[in-house]
Amino acid sequence: MSSQFQKIRNQVMWDRLISVVEEQARTLMRVAFSTVVREAGDLSAGVFNTKGDLLAQAVTGTPGHINSMARSIREFLKVFPAETMKAGDVYMTNDPWRGTGHLFDFTVVTPTFHKGKLVAIFACTAHVADIGGNGPDPHSRDVFAEGLFLPIMPLVMQGEISQWLMKLLCANSREPEKLEGDVYALIASNEAGGKQLSSMMEEYKLTSLDDLSDHILSSSDKSMREAIAQLPKGTWSHKVTIDGFADPVEIAAKLTIDGEKIYIDFAGTSGVSKYGINCPICYTDAYTSFGIKCLVAPRLANNAAVLARIVVTAPEGTIVNAPFPAPVTARALIGQMLPDVAFGCFEKAMPGRAPAEGTGASWSLRFGAGPGVTGPDAKGTKFLSQNFQSGGMGAHWKHDGIAATPYPSGVKAIAIEITEAMTPLVFWRKELRRDSGGAGFYRGGLGQTIEVGSREDAPFAIFARFQRVKYPAAGRGGGADGAAGTLNLSSGTPVLPRGTQIIPTGERLVVDMPGGGGLGDPLKRDPQAVQRDVAMGYVSRDAARDLYKVMLDAKGSVDEAATRNARGA
Repeated sequence: MSSQFQKIRNQVMWDRLISVVEEQARTLMRVAFSTVVREAGDLSAGVFNTKGDLLAQAVTGTPGHINSMARSIREFLKVFPAETMKAGDVYMTNDPWRGTGHLFDFTVVTPTFHKGKLVAIFACTAHVADIGGNGPDPHSRDVFAEGLFLPIMPLVMQGEISQWLMKLLCANSREPEKLEGDVYALIASNEAGGKQLSSMMEEYKLTSLDDLSDHILSSSDKSMREAIAQLPKGTWSHKVTIDGFADPVEIAAKLTIDGEKIYIDFAGTSGVSKYGINCPICYTDAYTSFGIKCLVAPRLANNAAVLARIVVTAPEGTIVNAPFPAPVTARALIGQMLPDVAFGCFEKAMPGRAPAEGTGASWSLRFGAGPGVTGPDAKGTKFLSQNFQSGGMGAHWKHDGIAATPYPSGVKAIAIEITEAMTPLVFWRKELRRDSGGAGFYRGGLGQTIEVGSREDAPFAIFARFQRVKYPAAGRGGGADGAAGTLNLSSGTPVLPRGTQIIPTGERLVVDMPGGGGLGDPLKRDPQAVQRDVAMGYVSRDAARDLYKVMLDAKGSVDEAATRNARGA
């Protein structure tokens, strides 16, 4: 077999391996009980070699899950070395420091055997319905109060599931049936991946994945080194202030590029919070690496070799490297803001490459009602529900920001009809929020407005933990900031953006989600583009006049003479 033919064959098998893990992820979505997994894709799936190196990841999933999981398999191998693994074994953990950052995420690992030989390890992660404790409430003072903590441990041994572990899980969950279903879904996901891999190996007459693994990792390392070699060498710093929980949080970063690797260090960042918004370093690493890869090598497949060229560090005791047993349930509030911090560093290194800031942390709507939520004598249906939604992305140097899109998490918005079918809630309004995108040569992406109430004569609660309320997404290169987010009752009374807030009987909650920052001088934006924005409802006539100096006549067309005069042209 010629070397050129082998290269082509390896590339075909690499593509096939990616399709294997995508089927693995799709299996998890099809059979999961958790709504955020089934409807939004809040998960990860991947295949690893027997050394614990990530070879391929599913397209479906979040960076926080996949990039954390990419590094966690080595932790599993410390507890269960490859030579001790048996066919039919399955292992699991939700350890935030050895998994994906908080207790809600179960990581399940399955060794895969082909003709009696260990050939690969499949792993997947899912955000389960409920894990007990105070759950999503960031007021817990340590991780022990946030829910049931499971170390790396056996779930199935040679085909026999641990019934006592399953009983323990169910006894500590408010939604035991959903939790049990999610655990079986995770097992099934890895099993589906293993069957697909075995079929692939039969088809290509492979007895191991060693040669394919070497090809994937060496090719990826070469491509990543070539991408880094094109970057300027040096060190650049950037700081961002975000809302935090009770107090603002400052995130400081220093980027260093030496021609071989990219280093980013978060020294100078705020210390650990007493609220559960702290990030274990694994989650900080995950989202920072993702943001950097988006700029440096967006088309390169994600695997261990690519991630090894990005080195993320932070002093222990900062909010981005919180030590055990800090509370971490809402670590996404910090972690999902980190790509914007990295982008700020890169914009100084390479002006004209990084987008403006966006919403960052998703505006996930967590609702509930019943005893322990709306009061001991609460009336109406008892429920807990989470609905993923988002504000706008920042403008890019080639196009406007994308509206109502969850970057960097990548989770899909959950259809409001799903939440209405499962709860007594009614969504009265869901629409793009006019004038929320920051003005610029390229406009920031719009946020959205959602208005929700209850069909029942009873109050309900929102577990609020929103960012970009006090500190909106910043514009770049002369662009304006995006609009800040707000929460109000339909009567006009403001609702606090963080903490459990009760929506009284008969009231509706109005959520105005933030917009992304604009990019470039607004006065250089094409007047016809502004006119289209007004016609589409993205920009008001007043904003067109005041921010863009574009004058529209009574028919909504551009008054070119008045616009030239207003712009001083």
